[in-house]
Parts: sequence; structure tokens; C-alpha cells
Amino acid sequence: MARRPDGARAPTVAGMRVLVTGGAGFIGSHVVEALAARGHEPVVFDLREDAAADVRDRAAVAEALSGADAVCHQAAMVGLGSGVADAPDYVSHNDLGTAVLLSAMAEAGVARLVLAGSMVVYGEGRYRCARHGGVRPGPRAVEDLAAGRFEPPCPVCGDPLEPAQVTEDACPDPRNVYAATKLAQEHLAAAWARATGGSAVSLRYHNVYGPRMPRDTPYAGVASFFRSALARGEAPRVFEDGGQRRDFVHVRDVAEANAAALEADPVPGLRVYNAGSGTPRTVGEMADALAAAHGGPHPVVTGEYRLGDVRHITADSSRLRAELGWKPGVDFASGVREFARAPLREE
Repeated sequence: MARRPDGARAPTVAGMRVLVTGGAGFIGSHVVEALAARGHEPVVFDLREDAAADVRDRAAVAEALSGADAVCHQAAMVGLGSGVADAPDYVSHNDLGTAVLLSAMAEAGVARLVLAGSMVVYGEGRYRCARHGGVRPGPRAVEDLAAGRFEPPCPVCGDPLEPAQVTEDACPDPRNVYAATKLAQEHLAAAWARATGGSAVSLRYHNVYGPRMPRDTPYAGVASFFRSALARGEAPRVFEDGGQRRDFVHVRDVAEANAAALEADPVPGLRVYNAGSGTPRTVGEMADALAAAHGGPHPVVTGEYRLGDVRHITADSSRLRAELGWKPGVDFASGVREFARAPLREE
């Protein structure tokens, strides 16, 4: 196997024709740009540009796969959603769509897949109790959230916990419908890889932010909510106490991770990678930084909560760095300054 001098797998395929589902979306459009800059031929398949470009449509997918060397699957219904009322839509877009795509890939003989995974499959992140070591707290109780007790306690003794970065070997624990569909996508990809000998990579995105985020939508990330409020001249509303830890990673870095995964030597089966900056930040820090870069107004901490949210989830992205030679190139301060003034897209 070819290797880079730093030990990471070296690219072995150049000039690939890559079908990018969701290629006109927030992350997908940046992936398209990254692939084109590296000399590949990205082919956009996206409902935003063509009403017939639906990954649930077998005939449309089969036509789009003609001549493709690989697929970068970004198309999905994203976000927390609203309970279970929209579960059929999530399952249809994310899981049925992925199943149709994989079936068409098998028939067309396309054996390379990079999947837009998500950190939401973990549920809560990694925690350590001073007395009991590594523990996994269950879902937070409504009465605790309503009383402002946001930190999950040790499930054994009830003591406070210290959050830590989560690694890819953590057991999945999806806490909402969207998370369940993202985990199902990985299982489908693994089954496809086993059946066909194909190579699948799932990049478990952490909190992606940056230019072209959609505005004012229930399916956008928290950074988009804050940025949309600032654009309206309103104070960003920070839920809970703002102390939730997240890993905010710039969209161009995520796009480069997709390109690196596509260019690496294909390995049969499914391989998963955390795609995050590696530097935990709180939600309150993001709101404060965005407001300062935008020129105000200052964020308001509301104490509100959403049952499907987790308290802390941050990434250990060392596997992605070591095996694919990727590292983030946009630091938090400069990324936030850019995002504070970048236009938001209508979605």
C-alpha cells in the first residue's frame, strides 16, 4: 500500500468522476469545489437543481451513476427534527434514499463510497466519573432539565462527571429520529460493502459551520440559528446555560476530509472517522464569538432546552489525521470572523 511520508495512506486515484448527491447543498457544494480543485470531475445530483434528482428514484440514480468511479453521498434530511411526527420523512430521505443509491451502485459496479455521517450517532459523548471511571449516562430527565440541572450525573453514584472526547469505537446511542437514520445509513453502507467487496467511508461530521449555511430553518445547526438572528438584528438565543460542549469544524475542512477519503487507497468494508476540529468549544462561546465578530447584539442565555439534545459531544479526530493525512486548516477565530459576514442561503 502506498504511504505518505507521515505514514498516512497516499492517494492512488486521480481524475475520478464522482457523483456528489446533495452537491448543491451547504456541505455538498464545498465538497464539489474541493474535488474540482484536486482535478476530479464532480457530478452534482441534487433536488435543489433538478426536481428529478431524488436519491429515492432508482432510474434517476442509475442514470446519474453512468461513468462514475465513486459516490460522495451528502444528500439527507438533516437536523434534530420535531419529535417523531417527521420520522417517516427522515427514514424515507435518509435510509430509503441510501438503500436505493447503494443498490444502484451495486448494479453499476461503482465500488467506492464516502458517506456524510454524523456525531449524533453517539448520543452523549465520553464521560469519566472520579469513582467509577468511564461511564455512559442515559438520556437526561425532563424534571432535571426543567429545573436547570443540565449536566448528566454518573449513572452509578450520581456524582458530577468530566466530559472527554469521544472516539470512533464508542458504542452508538442515537437519541432522536435523525440520529437513528444516520446510524442506519452506516449499517446499510456496511452491508453493501460486505456484499459487493466495495469500500465505504463514513465521516462522522461534528458541528459544521461556515459560508452557505441555510438560514432560519429548523434543520440548520446552532451556528446558523445564531447567525440568522444576528442578520435580523436580534440577539442569539442560547439554550440551557450555554455550557454545552461541541466541536465546531469549518465546512471547507469537512470538504477536504471528503476529498482525502475519496483519494485514499480503498479498503474493503466500512471505515468510520470523526471529522472535527479536535478543539472543544461551548455553544455559548460560539454565540459570543459570532456576536462579537458581527458587531452585536450580545447573546441571551434562555435556559430553554430540547429533549433530543445531548449535553456534551466532542470529537477525537486523530484516526482521520493518522490514516488519511487530513488536518483542519481553518482556525476557530478566523472561521467565525468569515462566517459572521458571509451570506446565508435560502433553503
